[in-house]
Amino acid sequence: MTVGQAAGAPSTEQPPPAPGDPARPSRSPRPRRSALSVRAWAWGAVGIGVLIALWELYKLLAPEDGVVIGGVRVLPRTTDLAMPHVWDMAARLLEPVTRQEGAPPLWAAVALAGLTTLGIAAAGWVVGVVVGIALALVMQRWRLAEWGLLPWIILSQTVPLIAFAPIVKSWGSRVEIGGFEWQDWMSVALIASYLAFFPIAVGALRGLQSPDRIHVELMHTYAAGYWPTLLRLRAPASVPYLLPALRLGAANAVIGAVVAEVSTGLQGGIGRLLIQFAGQASGDPAKAWAPIFGAIALGLVAAGSVAFLGWILKDYRRGEAA
Repeated sequence: MTVGQAAGAPSTEQPPPAPGDPARPSRSPRPRRSALSVRAWAWGAVGIGVLIALWELYKLLAPEDGVVIGGVRVLPRTTDLAMPHVWDMAARLLEPVTRQEGAPPLWAAVALAGLTTLGIAAAGWVVGVVVGIALALVMQRWRLAEWGLLPWIILSQTVPLIAFAPIVKSWGSRVEIGGFEWQDWMSVALIASYLAFFPIAVGALRGLQSPDRIHVELMHTYAAGYWPTLLRLRAPASVPYLLPALRLGAANAVIGAVVAEVSTGLQGGIGRLLIQFAGQASGDPAKAWAPIFGAIALGLVAAGSVAFLGWILKDYRRGEAA
């Protein structure tokens, strides 16, 4: 028996039509999730195709010096140095990174750096999940905590990472606990968690507060305490709100990791390749776009990985959050 049935909610089952009454129209079945996934992928491919077409169309029609209005350039230049052709950037991925003999292809170097950044971002995402859910539980349990913490949680996202990352690295280098030594990648993971925890905390809080009052009162009539109500009512009800927050947190963790790598100078990640290849853009403009594509792919992989968690919790996703 579900909570809604026990609370006396009206049944959704309709009685059979009486003799002589016209048959009730049957509801159209909801599309399957597999069909929705295929449609989402198809529209995603269409969106990428539209972006490529707009890129090439602007490069073809716009002046080489870009669009200038009142002495201010509002749209970029269309030279091969500023805007390489899409097929040139794709072909450059298959070529070696450098002209040295035995150099790996560019895509392999970007993929290796991407795996490094993805691992650091994953560590930051896990920390962000723990901190975000813990804050949501505290704010849901005590309204005074919500009033006191939520404004500061929102305000925390206004701090610029470019200035914040070197400070975190400086503080981390002074941490000494026994034989433990703070590594540079831990500073990057901490900054990634700093961006990841915010959407998770807000989404989890909204999900925990989403059950109807009648259901909460029903649990009280059963003499259920805080923890049974949390596990049996609030936690399942929060899933449709929490999954989008987890996807957004994963994407934010990748952004934070890339920006932190640029700010702290960490070697081996996508952020380092962005700086290194940008310095070579004057002689090899297509090469500078490779780590940008790698960072985009990392964000998609990170957000898509949460879909596996959504598949595990599919029984609690009957009503997705709006």
